[in-house]
Amino acid sequence: MSEQEKPSTPVVEQADKNEARLLKKKEVVDKRIAAATQERGVTILLTGNGKGKSSSAFGTMARALGHGQRCAVIQFIKGRKATGEQLFFGAHPNVEFHVMGHGFTWETRNPELEKEAAEQAWQLAKGVLSNPDIHFVLLDEITYMYKYGYLDDADLIEALKNRPQYQNVMMTGRTAPRVLLDSVDTHSKIANERHAFANGVKAQAGIEW
Repeated sequence: MSEQEKPSTPVVEQADKNEARLLKKKEVVDKRIAAATQERGVTILLTGNGKGKSSSAFGTMARALGHGQRCAVIQFIKGRKATGEQLFFGAHPNVEFHVMGHGFTWETRNPELEKEAAEQAWQLAKGVLSNPDIHFVLLDEITYMYKYGYLDDADLIEALKNRPQYQNVMMTGRTAPRVLLDSVDTHSKIANERHAFANGVKAQAGIEW
């Protein structure tokens, strides 16, 4: 009996269906790829109550560095301890690393000092966002500055709009003003399903900082 004469079986029929489904999916993906003709930098915003926003942003920066791109980091809130990312990326020749601020609000309890630090950080950020030699910019925990009213979100939107064409920008923070949410190219929200700290596990180097 030839191959063409062999009777079909449920396994063969399922395999044929799977192949047809994959071919259809490939066709859809190929059309989307063909339609994506713009070549420019993107803005990415990571929000939500879950752990991993800054970690994800620094992971993306590592990817950019792997391609030889120049990067800049501005951390708008400085904790009490030097972070692992600061210790590691701060020594990289292709990274400008700026740690600003004076800690979290519940630590400093000095809004005027925090506002002054936020404004200083923003002046640095504006310089970075206008520099065509920097391909990747991370504005870590910047959204808190708008939650507390320390900075004007209109200034950020204007700077993002006028930045160099191929510059990519990532921003992090639990919440963000609506104008920023509506303006970015990509917005991912990280949910909090479970956290070890809630079960009494002490924060540790390499995980929390």
